Amino acid sequence: MELVEPSVQYKDSFIAAVKEYQTDTESASPNEKYRGLSATELEKDFESFAQSERSHSRGENLPDGFMPETTYWLIDGGEFIGRISIRHKLTERLLQVGGLIGYDIRPTQRKHGYGSRILALALPKVKELGLLRVLLTCDASNVASRKIIEKNGGVLENQVPNPETGEDKLRYWIDIHSLFRLTYCKFS
Repeated sequence: MELVEPSVQYKDSFIAAVKEYQTDTESASPNEKYRGLSATELEKDFESFAQSERSHSRGENLPDGFMPETTYWLIDGGEFIGRISIRHKLTERLLQVGGLIGYDIRPTQRKHGYGSRILALALPKVKELGLLRVLLTCDASNVASRKIIEKNGGVLENQVPNPETGEDKLRYWIDIHSLFRLTYCKFS
């Protein structure tokens, strides 16, 4: 299991995941990122899509108001399992309801521990970006995400209203510096 940059090598499993997301009716908050993609268009030119995803880390090809973000795909056995994106800095909106890290696991792979694993694998990447403390948020009703964040060292700061959805957001901080200092001391 590894995190990789978006690549044409995983085209077939990524497109299969997009189709899963688009037919997922069980998720309380369906991922609009995938619902807006066309499997037909991805089939035609997946390399352009992968290049565009990678360009976001350089601040290119971003919608207005978006921050640069580095996206990684979780791959297990050569298959796309999920995505994690690390935003490089906070905006006022991200500080309130978005956070610096967003992740998702394809519907057929949920409840197998991949959520905890993708976040754990991303934390060294966060450190490489020079971020010492990161904010993660989740809907107050999202018990699975809450457990994932807490398992990876997230400390709840507060619960705030989300004016965009009407559902409260939980705001967690992970202290990257302390997390890696503790890990180093634990194993040395």
